[in-house]
Amino acid sequence: MRVDRFLTLYFFGPLIRATQRNMGLRIPVLMYHSISDTRENGVHPYYQINTAPKIFEEQMLFLCENDYSVISLSEAVDLLSHDNSITKPTTQPFNHTTPQRKPVVLTFDDGYRDFYTYAFPVLKKHGFTATVFLPTAFIDKTGPGLKGKEHLSWSEIREMQAEGITFGSHTVNHFQLTKLSKNEIKHEVTMSKEIIEAMTGNLVESFSYPYAFPENNKGFILDLKTLIEATGYLNGVTTILGTAGILDDKFLLKRIPVNSFDDSYFFEAKLKGHYNWIHGIQLLKKFL
Repeated sequence: MRVDRFLTLYFFGPLIRATQRNMGLRIPVLMYHSISDTRENGVHPYYQINTAPKIFEEQMLFLCENDYSVISLSEAVDLLSHDNSITKPTTQPFNHTTPQRKPVVLTFDDGYRDFYTYAFPVLKKHGFTATVFLPTAFIDKTGPGLKGKEHLSWSEIREMQAEGITFGSHTVNHFQLTKLSKNEIKHEVTMSKEIIEAMTGNLVESFSYPYAFPENNKGFILDLKTLIEATGYLNGVTTILGTAGILDDKFLLKRIPVNSFDDSYFFEAKLKGHYNWIHGIQLLKKFL
C-alpha cells in the first residue's frame, strides 16, 4: 500500500473538504519529466520521473472531461496577480468561476525527446499548451543524456513552438546550483536563456530550478531570485510541492509532481490540492 496516496484520499482530502476556507485562487502547476514506459526499479513512486504514454493520455482526457482549462504559465501568473477573491469573507470552499473552467498548467522538465514523440501529439489533439524546460547543454546532442535518455533537437523545439508549446530555461548543465560559485550560477542562469532565445527567436520568460529546491537556505534563495529577475525572466517554478496561490512569489512557484503511479483518483486529489500536505514532510526533511 502506498501510504501518501492512502492518507491523501482517505484522511487529508476529507479533512480539507470539511475545513476548507477561502484562500483565494489556487492553480495546480503539474510537473512532468519523461513520457515513456521506462521502468524505474527500486525507486519509490514519489521520486519516479516517468509517466507512461497511455497514462499521460488518460490524464489529459481527465482534464478535458472535468472542466479543466490548460493555460500557460504566464497566464497563470497573471490570473494569480489579479485575483482578489481572498478579500471576500466566506466560509464556503473557493470556487473560481472566471473563467468557468478550472485552470491548470502543464510543465515538463529536462527536455526529453519523448515529449516530442509521445506528449506533443496528445497535447496537440486536445489543443493544450505546455512549458518545456530545457537544459541547453543536452539539447541537439547525439547519444544518451540525463538519466540515459535522448533529448530534443532544436528543429523539434522550433516545430513545437510554432504549434503553441513554450520553452523555458532549466539551466545549461542541470547542476545542483547550491554547489556552484556565484559566477557559475550566473552562467547557468543567463547563458541558458541566451541560447534558447538565439535558437528559437522567442523571449524566454520562465526558469525552472533543477533538483530539490533548497527552501531552507534563505540567503541562497534571495540571491537566486535577484539574479533570475535581473536576467529578464518573468516567472519561475521550483520543486516545492503544492498548488500555486496568490500569496506565492511568482519566481518561486510550487508544483505538483505527476508520474505513472497517479491513477485517476490520486490525480484528481492532486489537482484539488489534497496532496499539498506532503510539503510539510518535504520541508522537514530538508531542514533535518
